[in-house]
Amino acid sequence: MTANTPRGGGPSRRSLLRTALGATATAAASAAVLGPGAPRAAARPGRPRPGSLGEQSAVRSLTLGDTRFTYVVDGAMELDPAGFLPAVPPAYWRDHPEALTPGGRIAASAGGVLVERGGRRLLIDVGLGANVLSPALGRSRGGALLDTLRALRVPPGSVDTVAFTHLHTDHTGLGFRTGRDRAPHRAFPRAAYLVAGAEWDPFWRREIEVGAPSWDDFMVPMSRVRRSFGNGAEIWPGVTALITPGHSPGHTSYVVTASGGRRLIVFGDAFHTPAQITNPGWPSGPDTDTAAVLRARRTLLAELAAPGTYGFAFHFGDQPFGRVVPDRSGVLGWRPVPSRVLLPAPIRLS
Repeated sequence: MTANTPRGGGPSRRSLLRTALGATATAAASAAVLGPGAPRAAARPGRPRPGSLGEQSAVRSLTLGDTRFTYVVDGAMELDPAGFLPAVPPAYWRDHPEALTPGGRIAASAGGVLVERGGRRLLIDVGLGANVLSPALGRSRGGALLDTLRALRVPPGSVDTVAFTHLHTDHTGLGFRTGRDRAPHRAFPRAAYLVAGAEWDPFWRREIEVGAPSWDDFMVPMSRVRRSFGNGAEIWPGVTALITPGHSPGHTSYVVTASGGRRLIVFGDAFHTPAQITNPGWPSGPDTDTAAVLRARRTLLAELAAPGTYGFAFHFGDQPFGRVVPDRSGVLGWRPVPSRVLLPAPIRLS
């Protein structure tokens, strides 16, 4: 798939944000708990240690009360710091080499969050699918989502709801599959497909070029099955939509409340790296509205700093589950929490 050409000229850096897919990979099972203070497997020579920001995410699971969350990894991306996060000063990366891969890029996995409770299954986002990231922004390879679910013994037909944080190609890739009739069909055939109305409408009007998914392979089939919602809607039992625009027009975070009152917030692409939690004034290159994304971050940071609240990050290396906590000087940062490794990263780029 090629990038769109913006009105009035050649392809812009933003219009190049279209994601990629190569081959799928199956994963061998493993079981371990990694987190602060937990024993860690030995890293391969030249590779960051498991649980680090510089490593692609393993398939990890976290249980809060009656709710289990699993990062169903679909693929791997390595983002160019200058191309994707031009607002981050180069000195930051020099001072924080642990935030990068050995090749000097940002490890950013892609996939979906499987939420399981009471015999029901919700999947938030569906990974890269068959899309391609421009070389100007980094490297990518995906397509393992259904293999990962198969390894977890989760049939696609057992997922009753698919909800999207936003409609960029690294979050919508495995939404539909081409059937024998050569037409696209839902990859999760019994699921309701949900997206915020504020997100859907501009994409459907073709006002958004940055990261837009395929018109024929996603937008048209999605138009036939989608259900829209607004801010504050309960889209699944105990899951509330928090519209956090800026990265895209109706970018949505999901607040999942488990038994006992603990919460996990799936914040999509409001943050691409923990550096933006500590420095929320650093936007991402693909953000469509910088002022709005900064307001969204203030809202999210207040929520994430509340007692009993955890966060989920799609692109924080091998630290997808964590909490936002202040250091001794009161500066907020990302602290990964222990989570169970169910499978290794299904796809690696190096």
